[in-house]
Amino acid sequence: SPQVSFTLELEFSCSILLDRAEVTLEATSDSTEATPEDNVVQLSIPIRYEPDLFLSSDTNLHRYEVHPLGTFAQGPGPEFTTTVKVQNLGCYPVQNVTLHMALPALGHRRATVLAVTRILADNATCTLRPFPEGTRVVPVPPEDLLRVDR
Repeated sequence: SPQVSFTLELEFSCSILLDRAEVTLEATSDSTEATPEDNVVQLSIPIRYEPDLFLSSDTNLHRYEVHPLGTFAQGPGPEFTTTVKVQNLGCYPVQNVTLHMALPALGHRRATVLAVTRILADNATCTLRPFPEGTRVVPVPPEDLLRVDR
């Protein structure tokens, strides 16, 4: 028997969010059929909307001096204030968004490079957690702090 394949492309409105798309397909013919009841099929397709998230960050310090080994100044250095912002640029709501950040806190010979002093959260819940037991922490050599990964 002949077969026909086709693709349906549906567009959805931002103002009305649907959970499912209901599609009814019916094949008709001028011929007489013994089983016309199998010419109709109804499809129910779940709809999942693609988020359009934008992550940005800004800091008050873009330069940090790394002294030779053994010449670290006593006490904490200058404070970095880094702002991280997550924006939903799409028209669909996004729920249960979790952002994980790992800070390079150890340098050569496990010297402390960064330490979190305080967390200010706006429209978010932030939790500071240590590395889970057994996690391998790779120290960051001072020269690697100059490299910027893009």
